[in-house]
Amino acid sequence: MTQHMKQKPIFNVHGNDDVAVRQIIGGNVTNLFNLNNVKYTWANKLYRVMMENFWIPEKVSLFDDKRSYTELTPAEQKAYDGILSFLVFLDSIQTNNLPNISEYITAPELNLILAIQTYQEAVHSQSYAYIIESIIPEEKRNAVYEKWREDPVLLERNQYIAEIYQRFLDDKTPHNFARVLIANFLLEGIYFYNGFNFFYNLAARSLMMGTADEIKYINRDELVHCVIFSNMIKEIWRTRPDFFDEKEVYAMFAEAAAREIAWSNHIIGDGVLGITRQSTEAYTKFITNQRLQEIGLEPLFKGFDKNPYPHLEKIADTAGEGSVKGNFFEVNISAYNQSSAVEGWDEI
Repeated sequence: MTQHMKQKPIFNVHGNDDVAVRQIIGGNVTNLFNLNNVKYTWANKLYRVMMENFWIPEKVSLFDDKRSYTELTPAEQKAYDGILSFLVFLDSIQTNNLPNISEYITAPELNLILAIQTYQEAVHSQSYAYIIESIIPEEKRNAVYEKWREDPVLLERNQYIAEIYQRFLDDKTPHNFARVLIANFLLEGIYFYNGFNFFYNLAARSLMMGTADEIKYINRDELVHCVIFSNMIKEIWRTRPDFFDEKEVYAMFAEAAAREIAWSNHIIGDGVLGITRQSTEAYTKFITNQRLQEIGLEPLFKGFDKNPYPHLEKIADTAGEGSVKGNFFEVNISAYNQSSAVEGWDEI
């Protein structure tokens, strides 16, 4: 008989909230949030950062972007619309699926930050709606949301991600849950970033700078989400060495990288100044190697240890003042807020 994951009761009168016996999965907690006593102190640090990182999409001005959009080439407009369509899907599926994950997490300090992450994913979806409504001509807006219906590459990409999540809902085995955790980390850590770089590339050329400001907030949230899942995966793997199959993890990373390269080349290709098929492949393999190292594994792609877009790092500001620091993955982290995180483009 196949073993299945046990969903937490709403209230477990027989639970034990002692930190000495607390586990990320498979624990026996009351399900009450006693946050004075926590085992995973890194989650507490992330909670503080996530609460300080409150921002409102509509506070970013997109006034100039509406004009700037008309100055994009047809290839740039295609990429702009298509990337927004994929990003809408990614944050929609995260908003819907994170509560499913949290139902099997038995450390209240982690349930807390997963709830905040769910909220942030919903804000990201509102951000894309704000961008689409403010910039995309009215007659094209529905086409952005519905692009997966006419683009088989996007449909296949969306289905692949959704099916991993759905498989666990249909068959709640530990193996399927392990795949969900890895898939979530891949989504947060790899799937967004060629799209983000596209917007930063436009901003470096003084195009769509309001959109890039909006993306910077989302980018920083997603890096925090990467930290949540990298720490969860490492801790589960440490205490339950057989929970993840290392060969399967590598296979999932390889598949994620291949799909990200194929999609980015499909929607961007060589038609955008500053981005080529070669740079897309190099960047995807570079970031895939980074994510593997963040969960304690060796890089998958030899020789891909440098970011081919170093000039975009300053625009993204993911390693600069007021942002997610370079040592963030050691959880020595700094907060930002909306008034100071995006300083404008005078220095570019």
